[in-house]
Amino acid sequence: MKTNLLGGAAVALALSVATPAFAQSADAPAPAANSGDIVVTATRQSTLLSKTPVAMTAVTGDSLRSAGITDPRSLAQVAPNLSITESGDGVRIAIRRVTSTDGTEKGDPSAAFLADGIYLARPQAQEVSFFDVERVEVLRGPQGTLYGRNTTAGVVNVITASPKHKFGASADASYESFNHVNGTATLNVPVAETFALRAAVNYDRRDTYVNKTSTDKFSWGPFKDVFAARLSALWEATPNLKVLVKGDYSLDDGYGVHSVPITTFFSGNVGSPSAGGQGKNHNKGAGVMGQIDWNVSDSLTATYLGSYRTMDRYSLGSLYSATTPGAGNRTTFTGHYWQTSHEARLAFKKGPVFIQAGGYYFKEQSGIAFFILDFFGPNSQFGFPQDPTKAVTNGAFAQGSYNFTDNLKLTAGVRYSSDDKSRVGATVNDNLLTGVRTTFQTNNASRNFSKTTWRVGVDYDLPGIGLLYANVATGYKAGGFNDGCEIGTGTGCALPASALYYQPETLTAYEIGAKARLFDNKLRLNFSAFHYNYNNLQLTQVGPFCAGGTQCTQTTNAASAKVDGIEAEGTLAVSKNGKLDVQLSLLDARYGTFYPNAATYPTLNFANVRLDRSPTTTLTLGYTHTFPMANGGEVVAGVRSKYSTSYSMLALSIYGRFTQPAYTQTEVNVTYNSPNKTYYVQAYG
Repeated sequence: MKTNLLGGAAVALALSVATPAFAQSADAPAPAANSGDIVVTATRQSTLLSKTPVAMTAVTGDSLRSAGITDPRSLAQVAPNLSITESGDGVRIAIRRVTSTDGTEKGDPSAAFLADGIYLARPQAQEVSFFDVERVEVLRGPQGTLYGRNTTAGVVNVITASPKHKFGASADASYESFNHVNGTATLNVPVAETFALRAAVNYDRRDTYVNKTSTDKFSWGPFKDVFAARLSALWEATPNLKVLVKGDYSLDDGYGVHSVPITTFFSGNVGSPSAGGQGKNHNKGAGVMGQIDWNVSDSLTATYLGSYRTMDRYSLGSLYSATTPGAGNRTTFTGHYWQTSHEARLAFKKGPVFIQAGGYYFKEQSGIAFFILDFFGPNSQFGFPQDPTKAVTNGAFAQGSYNFTDNLKLTAGVRYSSDDKSRVGATVNDNLLTGVRTTFQTNNASRNFSKTTWRVGVDYDLPGIGLLYANVATGYKAGGFNDGCEIGTGTGCALPASALYYQPETLTAYEIGAKARLFDNKLRLNFSAFHYNYNNLQLTQVGPFCAGGTQCTQTTNAASAKVDGIEAEGTLAVSKNGKLDVQLSLLDARYGTFYPNAATYPTLNFANVRLDRSPTTTLTLGYTHTFPMANGGEVVAGVRSKYSTSYSMLALSIYGRFTQPAYTQTEVNVTYNSPNKTYYVQAYG
């Protein structure tokens, strides 16, 4: 067994001065004191977490800080069946072990990442939004009716702090192993009775986890070196009209991917030993979002949610050989991306009836170019200029609920989505001396996909116990295209349509659950059991699929897959100052029918092979104890340990499987909170 130790320390200061508030929102129910409940917006309305009939985990910003969670990857510590990993092409999210590994300009996730309700299409833009967070909501299962695009696996929604009608300032800094420095500062200013501003800045730097060898000639800088800032404005024009605007900017000058040969971790026939790389990134992102809420009448509310974002990526890298470090080719990547989204919805509530309906528009466009220098000799570059790649989504949705009694409610919803995808590109070689470009093939493609999805559910609030619920929902993720072009459509085009295009991924999910509050709220339990039927599950693999046998990304469809699981979360107040947390996940995620290469291997069927990264059992135990101090401060000590059974990962390019053995991960933290919590000091490891 190998043990890895990571440790760190954090310190923060906070200052707030109350000022007269104006037009505070009254539509959200207030959780009872010390109930452990919070207000969430998972159903596009403010509800208590304990009364929301959705399998979800919601964590406040203070709870994230107490657990030492400073980036999305660490959310798996507090949310069952969630995995967030970081790769060279950005953040990858798996919910109930369903994920997408295509982080290219033409790929889509299976689990949507939202910032303040805005869908962020590119995984490279997702991690930098994780500072000055009010709460995080993780919704498990298909959420397409209300959230739309690419939510077959679920949703991670990061809600950042909005301006408040009181003066406040804070500073938070931490230092961890691998020279990981993270610091955040915020300032909240009430400019007028109806207008407030909030500013937040963040700096996040960390060295690579990879040990540099003495034969490596490259100079390695920090893995990431990120500066990010956000400015928010809140205007409550009238008691019935509220306008919220947030703008953000980020700059990443880290060195990105520091990869090593795959033989470092796995033995056997694992392919070429030349897998590896060194990179230098320069990525910039910026965006603005706005939300307008208008209470038209006592029963009708209108909401508009819109955004515009841009991102520029530049990477200078080197592909090197494991046997002769430094002997490989240099690479360059440039990319410009922009996206815009607009959603308008109406919410009607009167008596036992609550109805939401609206429309959604999303457009994304990018232009990228990846080149391998000196691939066909000195002063040449071989690569893939793709410009433009476009994705346009139009959607319309409606969801309504009816309370037959104060405790019994029926909910039904429907959504229609239409996705247009296209790309213009080529596989080329440039002579940098003469300026002559040789085109091996065009990479043009265009397709439309559409689907109607629906959801039906019932919930019952059992007096003295809690909420019981059951639902059936369908999900849809648009199809797309691989690199290459269809036979007869251009230069070098040799792919049949069945190889160029892959089909939409669809899902039918059945779920029952309960959210109980027992023994005067000392015991809180959340339980869910689910069954998924996937059709055309999209699988992405990097392999020698492109012209000349070069590495590129290819997506195919597995005919079917099934996922069965049980999730349980519990919190027990064992004493006035002690709290025990338990999370248990039992999962059986497997392919139904999947022939990865029926033409070459007609009998190779991955039926009943487990899906990637799907351990059958994960168990997390945590205990937190608060020690009050005579000066009014407190010391909070916590320990959390996670156990996971083994899981495997498919490598379709070599028709192999890699196995991660069972493991245990334990974390401890100790926090001192000053009187009135004006500052804290925390150590964790």
